[in-house]
Amino acid sequence: MNDDELWAAIDAQRLRTADLLATLAPADWSHRSLCDGWTVRDVAGHLTLQQMTLGDGLRLALKHPGLHSLNWMIQTSARDQAALPTEQIIGAIRGMVGSRRHNLGVTPRETLIDIVVHGQDIAIPIGRTLPVPAEVAATAAERVWECRGTRLSKVFKPVPYDGLKLVADDVDWSVGDGPELRGPVLSLLLLLTGRRVVLPQLDGPGAAALQRV
Repeated sequence: MNDDELWAAIDAQRLRTADLLATLAPADWSHRSLCDGWTVRDVAGHLTLQQMTLGDGLRLALKHPGLHSLNWMIQTSARDQAALPTEQIIGAIRGMVGSRRHNLGVTPRETLIDIVVHGQDIAIPIGRTLPVPAEVAATAAERVWECRGTRLSKVFKPVPYDGLKLVADDVDWSVGDGPELRGPVLSLLLLLTGRRVVLPQLDGPGAAALQRV
């Protein structure tokens, strides 16, 4: 994907996510998400923060003094935003559509990963479907694979997929070597980002090996 295609995909997922959030009941907002320790509301709050500047980071640090890690900043900023009224959260996600700003220190590809994966963190636990085109999920999955072992990978819960070949069955995409782990590319993306809940959607010799770990 070129930059124009990336931003079009990001905007489309923002709109789909905002549309889904607009249909949720109060109980859905307080439901546990796929992110450890986060509710659906916390994840939605986090998704309003895809355009943070250095100044925003400094203001957050001043609001919560002390020595803080990247994961601490992610957790704290999400919960600060989650305290906003529901309509304001939804409006903030919609309000980013058309803008090409992204967080300091990342590229549009990380922004795509963020909106795609966290959208599923919201939808799956409450039994809802949030569509993601296979080509979009493949672009996000490719970037996650490229970032293995870098600082960007530290935000994902580790899954022992080394030594496996991941093969999508809905788009031409595969990575790795070893016993095959096959399934929808969106499920493979979620696995790469630490969401083991998708294991029942995957098959092949690699699936059996991963189930035992």
